[in-house]
Amino acid sequence: MRQLDERQSLKSRSRSVARRVRDAVLSLSRDRRLAPVSSRQTQPVACPLRPPPQRAPQGGGSALRPAGRACGLRRHVLRTFTSLLKLCAARGDLSTGRTVHAQLAARGLASEALAATALASMYAKCRRPADARRVFDRMPVRDRVAWNALVAGYARNGLAQMAMEMVVRMQEEGERPDSVTLVSVLPACANARALSACREVHAFVLRAGLNELVNVSTAILDTYCKCGDVRAARAVFDWMPVKNSVSWNAMIDGYAENGYARDALALFKRMAGEGVDVTDVSVLASLHACGELGYLDEGRRVHELLVQTGLDSNVSVMNALITMYSKCRRNDLASQVFNELDSRTRVSWNAMILGCTQNGCSEDAVRLFTRMQLENVKPDSFTLVSVIPAVADISDPLQARWIHGYSIRLHLEQDLYVLTALIDMYAKCGHVTTARILFNSARERHVITWNVMIHGYGSHGLGKVAVELFEEMKSTGIVPNETTFLSVLSACSHAGLVNEGWKYFASMKGDFGLEPGMEHYGTMVDLLGRAGKLDEAWSFIQKMPMDPGISVYGAMLGACKLHKNVELAEESAQTIFELGPEQGVYHVLLANIYANASMWKDVARVRTSMEKKGLQKTPGWSIIQLKNEVHTFYSGSTNHQQAKEIYSRLAKLIEEIKAVGYVPDTDSIHDVEDDVKAQLLNTHSEKLAIAFGLIRTAPGTTIQIKKNLRVCNDCHNATKLISLVTGREIIMRDIQRFHHFKDGKCSCGDYW
Repeated sequence: MRQLDERQSLKSRSRSVARRVRDAVLSLSRDRRLAPVSSRQTQPVACPLRPPPQRAPQGGGSALRPAGRACGLRRHVLRTFTSLLKLCAARGDLSTGRTVHAQLAARGLASEALAATALASMYAKCRRPADARRVFDRMPVRDRVAWNALVAGYARNGLAQMAMEMVVRMQEEGERPDSVTLVSVLPACANARALSACREVHAFVLRAGLNELVNVSTAILDTYCKCGDVRAARAVFDWMPVKNSVSWNAMIDGYAENGYARDALALFKRMAGEGVDVTDVSVLASLHACGELGYLDEGRRVHELLVQTGLDSNVSVMNALITMYSKCRRNDLASQVFNELDSRTRVSWNAMILGCTQNGCSEDAVRLFTRMQLENVKPDSFTLVSVIPAVADISDPLQARWIHGYSIRLHLEQDLYVLTALIDMYAKCGHVTTARILFNSARERHVITWNVMIHGYGSHGLGKVAVELFEEMKSTGIVPNETTFLSVLSACSHAGLVNEGWKYFASMKGDFGLEPGMEHYGTMVDLLGRAGKLDEAWSFIQKMPMDPGISVYGAMLGACKLHKNVELAEESAQTIFELGPEQGVYHVLLANIYANASMWKDVARVRTSMEKKGLQKTPGWSIIQLKNEVHTFYSGSTNHQQAKEIYSRLAKLIEEIKAVGYVPDTDSIHDVEDDVKAQLLNTHSEKLAIAFGLIRTAPGTTIQIKKNLRVCNDCHNATKLISLVTGREIIMRDIQRFHHFKDGKCSCGDYW
């Protein structure tokens, strides 16, 4: 209520000011003494702006009194109208400003330097730079103030090039720029990213001896930062004999915006240590730096400082705090800050939703989105781009269609980033055909739009279609980036397109000048390894121009398991362990390779090593969502409320698929008897989820499940036969790709 009262009071004051402006204009227009000089029945009056027509008579000076009074009145009128114009400019009141302009023109005062400068400034601040220029061009004499007004007007309206051109013309006409000119034109250089122009201004400042002015030096270092030359900015900052908080803020923010997070944080600490007043700008930059670096402890110290300085009432600062905690993977702390906010803006909701999505709390993100609408906060495109990936992660087609419909109701479905997120969402929900329909409907396609569609095809095993789309992309003139090549190489890997993969890997640098990164090398190893070319993959690793990372050796280890190569597996695993990841997945993978080779002593050794390191095998789970409820199953779990029905249906299902040729693949189960192996296989999480789906859905309904690990050979074979005997289509999304099971076949062609 207090905020509402304040807004009403502010509106009332604004209306009062507007009335006073109009009354003043009307009063001036009614005053007969202020009619144009030429219309009065008097003799010509001399003005101090021009030489008098004749020498004043000696004695008394009574002849000068009428002229003096007229000139004094003229100056009074100019000052009054100039004050009114300044008020119009401050309020952005173009209508009243034009009325004042008309009154000045009617009295022949519009070309006076004082009035014309005020008019140009008013038009510029009311976002009418063309009108400001017309007033400027009609001035018979232009002083430095007039030039500065136009330069500042162009810069303020985003016309950077014109602002810089006016400074050049100003000097050509003999007017020397001053500190006001420079502080006005430097933001224009920054907006245009005109580094060379900034350097020229800097050189002029040094020659003119203006570099000791703190506002000029601060503007220069800020422009250098925005043009990407942080080293030059720091040199200016270090040279400054006097720095104010604005100078510190500009340098800290410049570091943060240019990716120098550590330098930003170090300078912020120094600023606080030297007793300089901490402001919202420096706090925002430091929180951004903490988030980028994942420095939770430093972020908490900044949090304490902003509370001490009273900045916890600044909603922009608190929004940045939410983002920082989210990037430090502390969604609980971000949520605490969010819930304690007295007033939440749309940015607050967006930050919290995005944080949930990025930290894998997809269901929380969707719940927040629903709560946001209940509190009558209207989502924007950023909100949708934040929540749509959460829906994609949940992989529920019903929710996908709902969020798509919602974006249509908001008229945002053709927003480039929203549309791209929708395409990616449908692909990740198993509906790649719908994703392509949306892709085809796009009025505009950015490179990221092509990337998500290519990746979508690749994840569904449609490698040839992905390659065709990549070629179409190039034919339209869109230049691929690193992500594009990663997507197309991954598509080749899933489809076994070795020759195409080699071609695109070579094209990346040869045709487009892009240096392959670690992920590209890892994908190439995966491509070669899946195809059984283990020696070629190993040779490729040895020839890498950089030290191979865990992702590269991890891909090699996976290929060794697939093709039962113990020797290369041991070498790959040894390197992985030396790199030191505290993850049990690679130990489990090596143990399984040893087990498949009946090397039981080595299996025991790896398991002992895991126990000593406190590493555990990641438990496998599968989820299925029905009627907005997510049901999670673990292998052998019996805690579901319908467990008895599920196991009964599963037992019947196993008998049905055995009748059409199913034979349990027990190679992945070790240390137990054969009958126990079959029993363990029959209770894998994906089989339990499928059985539950068959119980709870109508005949003919597609069953869709999501699994956190790679689907095993036995479950893959069993699911193919389940789709045959039940007449159902089953879509399974595992950690690597999609499998579409239908009529006893899988879309992967048994190549995964």
